[in-house]
Amino acid sequence: MVPVVDLSRRGAAMAEAFGARAAEVARRGTFLLGPETSAFEQELASWSRAPGAVTVSSGAGALQLSLRAVGVGAGDEVIVPAFTAVPTASAVAALGAVPVFVDVDRSTAGLDPALVEAARTDRTRAVVVVHLYGRAAALPLTDLPIIEDAAQAQGAITDHSRSAAVAYSFYPTKNLGGIGDGGAVVSAQADVLDSVRLDRVHGMTEQYVHEHVSQNFRLSEIEAAWLRLGLADLASGNERRRDIAARYRTAAPHLVWHADDPTHVHHLCVVRVPSRHLVRAWLADRGVATAVHYPLALTQQPAYRHLTRTPCPEAEAWAAECMTLPCFPELTEFEIDQVESALAAMSPDDIVQADTSKATT
Repeated sequence: MVPVVDLSRRGAAMAEAFGARAAEVARRGTFLLGPETSAFEQELASWSRAPGAVTVSSGAGALQLSLRAVGVGAGDEVIVPAFTAVPTASAVAALGAVPVFVDVDRSTAGLDPALVEAARTDRTRAVVVVHLYGRAAALPLTDLPIIEDAAQAQGAITDHSRSAAVAYSFYPTKNLGGIGDGGAVVSAQADVLDSVRLDRVHGMTEQYVHEHVSQNFRLSEIEAAWLRLGLADLASGNERRRDIAARYRTAAPHLVWHADDPTHVHHLCVVRVPSRHLVRAWLADRGVATAVHYPLALTQQPAYRHLTRTPCPEAEAWAAECMTLPCFPELTEFEIDQVESALAAMSPDDIVQADTSKATT
């Protein structure tokens, strides 16, 4: 079975170099906010061509502290796309603010910029734009602060000055995946970076002096050491993902693919299919694993659907039809060929007939 992702392959490739780095951290005895973290922040900012970066404990934490840095607090509203991973909304809610769901574009699955102003009220304080699946989404024309959720788009954002902050996740499956959780805020605004840096350590300005009420959002030195190694291979890994996705598209031009873009880094290679459960079963029979990112729009999530104000049909259509194919740099040529062959042979009529045949056997 060709896996959707296999982290053991990346782990095996990095194990020896990481072991040496981890041993250095252990001998040094500084496990938080030490030289590995500082070096990674500098290297990430340089790689991003941005003035600065601040690491935090997760991608959700990066969003939460970015929103707080632009003044979002209890009772405020933040516009978010209705089709995204739940942490986009939970980061808003963690501040006591209210996520306001706006529908997405049919081809890109990104926030529809034309709908932002209609969703705005006198309590709206910010907009979150999610670069879903690794494709840079359009930013709305607005005077509201924009936070970019680039958890899946490491390498797709070429200008970090368009918004107040860009929030990254280093969850292990990401293009720049960690060995645990992690995140970062990259910004061209010094005041935003200063705010995040302060709030990641309980709002502490000096030892045991706390100017803000906050929590612990620190990244470990071990995590930073791993990420420094991964950053060196990020560009080549992204190119490999682009190549794999292009081969799939060429093999199956009849399928409805997530909109492409030259900067797309294909964190996930996603196609839209009706009768998704039949298609997934058909591919599994041919040795191709698949996944779903995501089966529910935010308007359908039990914890959040009561916040829905306007219908979001495009978001819910994406949730009903999206399917993720294997696409990660360590895929072998044999595995890629196997997926290509299955996609090229995939016909909706054949899938329905196969399912009907099984049901009558």
